[in-house]
Amino acid sequence: MTETHAPSYNYTVVRRFAVMTVIWGIVGMAVGVLIAAQLLWPELNFDIPWLTYSRLRPLHTNAVIFAFGGCALMCTSLYVVQRTCQAPLFSNFLAGFVFWGWQLVIVLAAISLPLGFTSGKEYAELEWPIDILITLVWVAYAIVFFGTIMKRKSPHIYVANWFYGAFILTVAILHLVNSAAIPLSFTKSYSMYAGAVDAMIQWWYGHNAVGFFLTAGFLGMMYYYVPKQAGRPVYSYRLSIVHFWALVSIYMWAGPHHLHFTALPDWAQSLGMIMSIILLAPSWGGMINGIMTLSGAWHKLRTDPILKFLIVSLSFYGMSTFEGPMMSIKTVNALSHYTEWTIGHVHSGALGWVAFISIGAMYYMLPRMFGQKEMYSVKLINWHFWVATVGVVLYIAAMWIAGVMEGLMWRAFNDDGTLTYSFVQSLEAKYPYYAIRLVGGALFLSGMFIMAYNMLKTIYAPKPSSADQTQPAVA
Repeated sequence: MTETHAPSYNYTVVRRFAVMTVIWGIVGMAVGVLIAAQLLWPELNFDIPWLTYSRLRPLHTNAVIFAFGGCALMCTSLYVVQRTCQAPLFSNFLAGFVFWGWQLVIVLAAISLPLGFTSGKEYAELEWPIDILITLVWVAYAIVFFGTIMKRKSPHIYVANWFYGAFILTVAILHLVNSAAIPLSFTKSYSMYAGAVDAMIQWWYGHNAVGFFLTAGFLGMMYYYVPKQAGRPVYSYRLSIVHFWALVSIYMWAGPHHLHFTALPDWAQSLGMIMSIILLAPSWGGMINGIMTLSGAWHKLRTDPILKFLIVSLSFYGMSTFEGPMMSIKTVNALSHYTEWTIGHVHSGALGWVAFISIGAMYYMLPRMFGQKEMYSVKLINWHFWVATVGVVLYIAAMWIAGVMEGLMWRAFNDDGTLTYSFVQSLEAKYPYYAIRLVGGALFLSGMFIMAYNMLKTIYAPKPSSADQTQPAVA
C-alpha cells in the first residue's frame, strides 16, 4: 500500500511506547532471572517478604506480558493503524492518556504485587482499583484505534488491523468478565465466582490472554513488519483472512485444556482438547503465510538481522502452536501437567515468538521514529540475535528435559504399588536443569541490554541532513 508521507501522524506516542518496550523488557526479564536464581539458591530472597519467589513471580509475568508485550502492541498498533489507514490518530489527547495510564498501571503493579496485594488469579492478579484503571485505559485505547480506522482515507482495512482489532475487543471482554469481584477493602476483593466455575472462567481468560494478547496482537505485528522488512507482499492475502477468522473462532474454546483431571466436567475438558487440536490448522496457516512471504527474498536473511528476528519468531510460533495442541491431549497432559515441560512450552512462545517479533519490530521502528536511516549498529543487532537465540534454546531445552523426567519420576511405581521416587528426589534431579535455565535467561536478558545500548546510541546520534534522509513513504 503506497501513500504520501503525512506530517500530521502522531509519532510522539509511538516513540514513547517504543522506548518503554525496551525498558520494561529489561525490568521484567531481570525479575525472571532473579526468580530463576532463587530456585537454585532460595537464600537470594534475603528473608525479605517482598523478595520471595511467590511475590516476584506474578510481578515477572505481569511485567513481561503487560508491560513489555503491552507496550510493544500499543506502539506497533498505533503506528500501523495510522500508516495503513492514511490517517492520523483519532485523538492525540486520548493517545497520551493511553500511554501515561498504561505506565501508571505498570508502576502500581510493581508496587502492589511485591507487597502481597493479589487476587490470586493467573495473569489477572491485580486488585480491583487497578482493574478499573486498566478498563479506563483500554476503553481509551479502543476509541483511538477504531476511531482512526473510521477516519481512514483508504477504503481497505489492512489485515494487520483486523488482528489488532480482535485483540483489543477480546481482551476487553476477557478482562471485564474474569476480573468481576466483590471488594472487601481497597486492597482486597473476592471473585464473583466460586469453585469449578471460577476455575473455568479463569482459564477461559488465561488461555485467551495467550490467544489474543500474546497471539492475535502479535500476528497483527507479523502481517505488517515481515512484509515491510522483507520488501515483499504477504504471501497469500486470502490465507491471511482465513487465518484470522479460523483463529478467532476456535481459540475461545481451548481454555479447558488447562483443567484436565480436575473437578471440571469431562465434556468441558474434552471440548477444550478437541478445539486445541483443531487450532493447529489456523496457527500453522499463519506461520506458513509469514515465512513464505520471504519467497524470492531468502538471501536477505544472510545480511539482515532484523529479518532474522522476525522469521525465527515465526519458527518458534509454529513450534509452540504444535506443542500446545499436543500437550492438550489428555494422555500427553497426564505426563506434562504441573511439570517444567509446561514452563518450557510457555517460554518457547513468550521468548521465541512474542519477544523475538517485538524486538524485530522495535528495531524496524526505532530509527524511523527518531529520524535515523538505520540503527546505530547493525553488528550489535546481529549479536543480540545470536545471544538471544542461544538463550532461548538453552532455556526451553532444559525445561523440556526436566519436565519429561519429572513427569516420569512422578508416575514411577514399585512392584508393591509404592512410589519409586519421593517428591524431593524429583526436585533434586531437576537442579542441574535449573542452572541451565538460569544461564539461558541471563543470556536473553543480556541481549536486551545490548538492545538498550543500541537504542540510546540511535536516539542520540546526529540526525542526517534532510537531503540525505531516506525516510520511506510507504505504509
